[in-house]
Amino acid sequence: MSNIENKTVVILMGTYNGSQYLSEQLDSIEKQTHVNWKLIVSDDGSTDKTVEILNTYRDRWARGKLKLLHGPKKGFCYNFLSLACDKQIKGDYYAFCDQDDYWLQNKLEVALQVITQHEKMNQAFVYCGRTIYVDNKLKTIGTSYDYKMPKIFNNALVQSIAGANTMLFNQTTKNLLEMLGLKDVASHDWWLYQVITGTGGELFYDANPYVFYRQHAGALVGRNNTFSTKLERAIAVGQGKFRKLNDLNIDALKSIKHYLSFEATQSLEKFIQIRNGSFFYKIKMLSRCKLFRQTTWQTRIMKVAILFNLV
Repeated sequence: MSNIENKTVVILMGTYNGSQYLSEQLDSIEKQTHVNWKLIVSDDGSTDKTVEILNTYRDRWARGKLKLLHGPKKGFCYNFLSLACDKQIKGDYYAFCDQDDYWLQNKLEVALQVITQHEKMNQAFVYCGRTIYVDNKLKTIGTSYDYKMPKIFNNALVQSIAGANTMLFNQTTKNLLEMLGLKDVASHDWWLYQVITGTGGELFYDANPYVFYRQHAGALVGRNNTFSTKLERAIAVGQGKFRKLNDLNIDALKSIKHYLSFEATQSLEKFIQIRNGSFFYKIKMLSRCKLFRQTTWQTRIMKVAILFNLV
């Protein structure tokens, strides 16, 4: 496929009290080398100057470039999914966008080049990738993991590998999300990873980052490759928080079971059986389990956590 400059990208942004960094993100969108985009924002009830900033940019930009909607007020994940599942929102491709990041100028262009070169007719396709961690002043402080293992459902069941802020997906993917409907899940990016790999879609993971992922005190989700964040996640596992997140995802996947591939359905059923089995049953089955995380040590920790009902 060619002529990507003619392809309309609908940018889906969820906002909530994001006035501190919102203008910088909007500026980075405005500077995109792919200029055929429009931004649809779902504001989830901001009480700061977020809406005022959005209205300022809407008035400044060309008519139709920015549309502001009222969010469902059920949290950031539901807010983003409400956009992805909205049948009134139409374009050629769609990109999730956070309120506090900063996009490199060629972010959309690169993602479009990849997706138009690799997508097949009527196949759901998602582009995603790594991010550059920056502080509140956009100074680089690190880069997200470069995951090397296969990006398949047996990984998606137990791990989210890429932030929604890197994702661009095609119309077939949006049609699929609309059909599946709004779900109460752990996060919209993890859900999309599970849906795509579970239903026979294609996911492309780019090792080159094109997003400045801002790390600050108010961020809902942050980097996961420092000692402190690993410790925080270990504590969260110990408190059973990841098990609750998996409960949400499993319930959602069970509700769309008839759309999953045979292999994905089997993996889901085995995961449920292992999680609910006895300690000795888990020991027996985990040795045969094909579920994995993206590094060997993460997979080992996951299996230990499963043994003690922590995930």
